[in-house]
Amino acid sequence: MKNNTIYILFILQRVRVNRNDQCPIKCRITYNKKRKEFSTGLFVTPEYWKVKQQTVKSLDSISDIKNTQLSLIKENINRAFLFLQVNKEQFDVEDIYINYLGKDSKKDKTILTLFQEHNDKVEKLIGKEYVLPTLWKFKQARALLKDYIKFQYRKNDYLFKDLDLKFIKQFEFYLITEKNLAQSSTYKAIQRFRKIIKIAIAEEFLDKNPFILYKAKRPKPKIVFLSSDELEILEKKKFKQKRLQLVKDLFVFCCYTGLAFNEMDRLSKKHIVNGFDGSKWIQMNRMKTNKLISIPLLPRAFEILSKHNSSSTNNKVFPKISNQKFNSYLKEISEIIGIDKRLTHHIARKTFATTVLLYNDVPIEIVSELLGHSKISITQEHYAKVVQKKIGEHMANLGKKLNKKD
Repeated sequence: MKNNTIYILFILQRVRVNRNDQCPIKCRITYNKKRKEFSTGLFVTPEYWKVKQQTVKSLDSISDIKNTQLSLIKENINRAFLFLQVNKEQFDVEDIYINYLGKDSKKDKTILTLFQEHNDKVEKLIGKEYVLPTLWKFKQARALLKDYIKFQYRKNDYLFKDLDLKFIKQFEFYLITEKNLAQSSTYKAIQRFRKIIKIAIAEEFLDKNPFILYKAKRPKPKIVFLSSDELEILEKKKFKQKRLQLVKDLFVFCCYTGLAFNEMDRLSKKHIVNGFDGSKWIQMNRMKTNKLISIPLLPRAFEILSKHNSSSTNNKVFPKISNQKFNSYLKEISEIIGIDKRLTHHIARKTFATTVLLYNDVPIEIVSELLGHSKISITQEHYAKVVQKKIGEHMANLGKKLNKKD
């Protein structure tokens, strides 16, 4: 049964006073315990406003004009409410307001508008629920979508009610052909757009999900890491150039701790703590997930930490170096020692997960915890082949043992 009760209240904002010593009047619509407030555009001297009567009372004729305007606003809201009762099965206070404005319904909401609203909320939650890189990624995804709408439809925005599967497929095609994005970048841009669609459905801007028949071309992650032999060669190599020796040390340190570049860069003395086992641990929050990570310092990592920490003059453990220079020096190092892999800092993190942990039979649950992943499924997805290889090795060994018993 439809609720047939609507409440309309005019409120004088006494805390806001203009140059004529007048305060603005707002209107509040209440329906199904939900409120919608908006400005009427009318101003009145506080002493002339009668709250109970919801009218303006003064000696001049201006009060009659303002009362007539208030009455028209109320009448138009009631007319919008009646229209929705007759024509809509379900509606809320937002629909009443939109219809009062003369618009059709929530379906007039545009994609880029909602995307911007989402990004604004993310920005306000930086340091609480999100980190800055997350905001950058969503801003980039919105920019790509904006460029696509301009390119494909010659419009500045696009209505949710016009959204369909064709729009999504053409957007994907545009990212690949016009923006020259890799499969992984295209996939991530589509997934961020998909999140906005989920919000639109929840807010009832969309009746059905246009992604239902869309099959995402999920990229297959290729894990590049140093083998135990390559890591040993790197560890034993001594460089005369201080810059190369420093980068080698930092890279090896991350091979034994799994720290991402920004975590290594901001590692300070306060992050090195005494663990429950009496040994040194790293404790800090991951910037990407804001999750607390606790990593025991393996002997090789502790050795490198002691070497640089003792010469540190400030609170930071390691000297400052940019990510760009770090990766540039790594390229030199790989050429010198003959490692035929494009070394980047991120490969150290992959090496920690694979060569140092998984290949030494550390359970994937612990690997996930040490890497600071928000869910174990992320670890499983990225390192599935490595895990399968270890399972194969264990099963082969088990088979040999069983054969000996026979």
